[in-house]
Amino acid sequence: SDCPAGWEASHLPPDLPFRDAIMKTSKAADLHPWLIAAVVQIESAFDPFARSRAGAAGLMQLMPAAAADHDVGDVFDPMENLRGGTAHLRTMLDRFHSLSLALAAYNAGATTVDRYGGIPPYRETRDYVRRVLELFCPAPPSDV
Repeated sequence: SDCPAGWEASHLPPDLPFRDAIMKTSKAADLHPWLIAAVVQIESAFDPFARSRAGAAGLMQLMPAAAADHDVGDVFDPMENLRGGTAHLRTMLDRFHSLSLALAAYNAGATTVDRYGGIPPYRETRDYVRRVLELFCPAPPSDV
């Protein structure tokens, strides 16, 4: 089950890198700031100059197509990257109506989620969704 992904004025720790930019862009995209902080942590560990082998770049590891879709001029500019990344994640959430599926689409692409009718059977994508959700909405302590 998914945690509510919508905006909440839930304050991020004062020492969190890019805190103000995360608050501003998550609010604009109607996404929970802790969700965006979790995505940034898993995507780039808060390194605005991070690059992946696949060509994703910046704090939210935007692929060139997603950056273009959301008019991101400089993927290494933290504010631009967060604006584009939050807008892209909002687009995925509006399309799939499930945070797990939206995160899978953010990681593997919307067409891949469509093709598999759910989270694709890629270890990387499954790990990604699990890791973001564990950070954003930790499971309640079990009685086991």
